[in-house]
Amino acid sequence: MRIPWKLVGLAGVAGVAATGVVVARKRRAHVDLGPDELRERLHRRLAEVPRPSDADQDQPPPAA
Repeated sequence: MRIPWKLVGLAGVAGVAATGVVVARKRRAHVDLGPDELRERLHRRLAEVPRPSDADQDQPPPAA
């Protein structure tokens, strides 16, 4: 039995294209932000992060 290599190749190309479409659709929508708005968002997110106390800084980070 002969293997139809052209069909195998076409199926591979179709699989790669389909995977690319799925990945592109699942990707988050990219929003163009101006530098001022981006800076504001980053500062707001930084303000939400809890700051470590002085006692926490003396201890090494926990091992994984």
